[in-house]
Amino acid sequence: MIIQSMHTKLNGIARIEHLGVIRVEGADAANFLHNQLTQDFLLLGQSEARLAAYCSAKGRMLASFYGFKRSPTEILLICSRDLLAETVPRLSRFVMRAKAKLSDASAEFCLFGLAGDALAALAPGEPAVWSMRDIDGASVLFLYPADGVARALWLAPAAQPAPAGPALSAQDWALGEVRSGIALISAATVDAFVPQMLNYESVGGVSFKKGCYPGQEVVARSQFRGTLKRRAFLAHSDAAMKAGDEVFQDADAQQPCGIVAQSAAANGGGFDAIVSMQVAAFDGGGLHLGTVSGPALTVQAAPYPLPADI
Repeated sequence: MIIQSMHTKLNGIARIEHLGVIRVEGADAANFLHNQLTQDFLLLGQSEARLAAYCSAKGRMLASFYGFKRSPTEILLICSRDLLAETVPRLSRFVMRAKAKLSDASAEFCLFGLAGDALAALAPGEPAVWSMRDIDGASVLFLYPADGVARALWLAPAAQPAPAGPALSAQDWALGEVRSGIALISAATVDAFVPQMLNYESVGGVSFKKGCYPGQEVVARSQFRGTLKRRAFLAHSDAAMKAGDEVFQDADAQQPCGIVAQSAAANGGGFDAIVSMQVAAFDGGGLHLGTVSGPALTVQAAPYPLPADI
């Protein structure tokens, strides 16, 4: 099924309140994160960013991040603010003898989302996705586009003035996050997905060339042994949706076939969402929110290619 046009109207600068910042500092910061997350932080350059997940031993995502090196001994991880209180101590338990210290640094920084012409004015050219630039004392991380509109995160010390440009509402920024097809884990979706269920391996969120990390065997087995049965799709409903809501198909009233990973109010009414669900359910249609008699969902494929050999 193809969703009717629900294009975002992204152009401007939005203050970001729902994301927080974890600082990892010390001589072993990169090595520590390399051993804990799905991404290669040892090879991370200071002009690059990374999408990464922190998984349980069963390969289920406990948190996910945008990460970048602020200096050779300091890495910042941007994640859902509602996970900070749990994630910082959880990761800190595994520092052991490593020269690395984790802290919640959210109060030390301000975060803004940049999109469209407002982003082009501050960062001319066509920067690559997951690249990073230092601009006027701020770190600018270039994200996947939403409906063809370029997006980035602007992070700077809290005392620094906001970037100049037209205002963008938090609602429109949230909708752009959804329309990009890339969901971050929040408190409502902890332990719900292996990375491939959110297409992380297709958008630079998993390295299969690095060494072990918690859940690595499960993630690798999901990738290389048989077809992945659950994937992330874009969905629309006239009813409100929120992360953690279940999705059902007409053919099975007892078992949900999917879970809402992230949602936002749509410009034309209703809600858009990223839904992780069974591939067979996407092909079969008849999808509903909450129960088989709940509001109808229309769905479409993610806005980026998936590996053809999966």
